[in-house]
Amino acid sequence: MTDFSTIVSRLFSSFQLNVQLFFLTLLFSLPLGLLIAFGSMSRFKPLSLLTKTVVWIVRGTPLMLQVIIIFFAPGLLNLGAPWGSGASARFTAATVAFVFNYACYFSEIYRGGIQGVPRGQTEAGQVLGMTKTQIFFKVTLLQVVKRIMPAMSNEVITLVKDTSLARIISIKEIIMMAQEYTSKGLIWPLFSTGLFFLVFVGVLTLLFNHLEKRLSYFRV
Repeated sequence: MTDFSTIVSRLFSSFQLNVQLFFLTLLFSLPLGLLIAFGSMSRFKPLSLLTKTVVWIVRGTPLMLQVIIIFFAPGLLNLGAPWGSGASARFTAATVAFVFNYACYFSEIYRGGIQGVPRGQTEAGQVLGMTKTQIFFKVTLLQVVKRIMPAMSNEVITLVKDTSLARIISIKEIIMMAQEYTSKGLIWPLFSTGLFFLVFVGVLTLLFNHLEKRLSYFRV
């Protein structure tokens, strides 16, 4: 029988994969989401229509299915092995799927925040002789951040829990590791995984609460 400390150590080691997937997803999906939002709002109709269609498809299908497709599709289409080989290939494919999925969700949050800023403020910036870039970064962006913070924090917290879906392509994240012990008659490791997620989400909640207070000078 494996002792308690060994099981906890293995669970903690597996949870590091969840954490890595979480941070990599945020690192790439946040800026990509902004680009997708600009595409959705583009006045060039073909680009806008294409972007909105892609976002609709991604948001309308399960993330788990997207992970499976992105991992297996290159092989089924005889496109070689773009993700590499072994465990690193699985992790890379999962990261790509998560980044693209969350970028599409973030893009809608960005779009709502940008379009929610009163048009009059943009016009006021133009009267003052500011360029479009100056207006966006000095007038629009800070208000957008304040507006989207609650929705963004909700998506980020959802991402923490969604990282467990990576096990669908045999990435040994914490829940998959815990499930191995159920076959040995140990059920507590599986239930204890909730504590790992709960603590991580608790830290993020405190962080977002702090950020919202720091941005409270924008009364929007």
